[in-house]
Amino acid sequence: MRSGRSRSFEVSPSAARLTTSLRDIGYDFTTAIADLVDNSVSAGATRVDIEIVFDGPGSYVLVADDGSGMTAGKLTEAFRFGSRTNYSNNDLGRYGLGLKTASLSQCRRVTVASRQSPVNRRITTRTLDLDFVEESDSWLIIEPEESPVLTISTEKLARHRGTVVVWEKLDRLLPLKRVDGGWARRRFLNYASRVSEHLGMVFHRYLEGAVQGRDRLEISVNGAPVQPWNPFALSEPSTRVMPLQSFEIQIGGVVGEVLLQPYVLPSRNDFSSMAEFERMSGPLKWNRQQGIYAYRADRLVQWGGWNGIRGIDEHTKLARAALDFETNLDEAFHIDVAKIKVSVPTELKQMLDRPIHELCVEADASYRKSGQQDSHDGKAAKPGSRLSGTDASYGLAISTAAMELGYSDALRDIVALLKQRDPDVVAGLGLD
Repeated sequence: MRSGRSRSFEVSPSAARLTTSLRDIGYDFTTAIADLVDNSVSAGATRVDIEIVFDGPGSYVLVADDGSGMTAGKLTEAFRFGSRTNYSNNDLGRYGLGLKTASLSQCRRVTVASRQSPVNRRITTRTLDLDFVEESDSWLIIEPEESPVLTISTEKLARHRGTVVVWEKLDRLLPLKRVDGGWARRRFLNYASRVSEHLGMVFHRYLEGAVQGRDRLEISVNGAPVQPWNPFALSEPSTRVMPLQSFEIQIGGVVGEVLLQPYVLPSRNDFSSMAEFERMSGPLKWNRQQGIYAYRADRLVQWGGWNGIRGIDEHTKLARAALDFETNLDEAFHIDVAKIKVSVPTELKQMLDRPIHELCVEADASYRKSGQQDSHDGKAAKPGSRLSGTDASYGLAISTAAMELGYSDALRDIVALLKQRDPDVVAGLGLD
């Protein structure tokens, strides 16, 4: 039918090829789980329970929430790539891809069970299985048959409404060979600590109850509560909070407000304890954790780095700044599907240049003052030592690594022996 236009032809993509290519869109295990938690938060959940269960080839990952749940029609639509969901302002969703792309980046089979009514116990279930899609080369989802994992999922919804997502056929998480071996078990269960740390950072405002208009969020991983990691060490009395600044930017036809809240964290000697100083170093450690922490609708999407405004510097490692923007500026910040990367608009970079410079000047002064105190307190290298005062940072790195690997007792024994043989080395490294 022409009706004054050129003829058009519908060319449907190959389901088998496209779903396979979408598995490599940029997620790792922790960011994929975080994307599922985004969905739970958007559904108004106040509790999210994550279970990472090792059972050889039958291993699975389960994410259950107490959110609003979905009807059968909405659940089916949720499995559409680029679903027709209408996202409200500051909704954590973005492209209608998260459930599918996050899940398939880690597994070949994802099942969702959902209950919408708080009274009616009707539960709807749907499954997307890559093996079935590849065999049929069609965009088909199925209603799953009874299985132990499905029973566990529906039991989670027996007393309240909500949604449960289950990953099976974990080909991206388990080794290709000896999937039931001891090494596979240790590797698999290590994911629990990694995802707990990541969620504690990304959703720390929700976990702290600091998000306006909603109750505090509780997350557990294998039964253990996730603790928030606030990058600005607000519980430390010596943390300096600099003035909040607001910027209005216009990208295309969209006008939005961006907030910048700078902080100067305490130097090592001003922290309440060495353990807290090490904890606040963050997953990337002090130097790489300096910089901008970008929040999209109170959800952390970037942690550290200066986005091209300036370079990483040892002397400014105490400088961190919260940058908040709402979802109407997503295109300006070029949010990716996995929500782990942002690009600060050029217009905004120019506005941020001066306040970021002022923050770094303050952080540099604090760092240098701390170095002088170290010398006065005798914590730098002793006169005649073969090590310089700056080598104390190596000692901190060594002690941090030993703690993370569980070798703190062994390190103490090593230090005790070194004190007898070469005390200057111990003093220079700050291990005395």
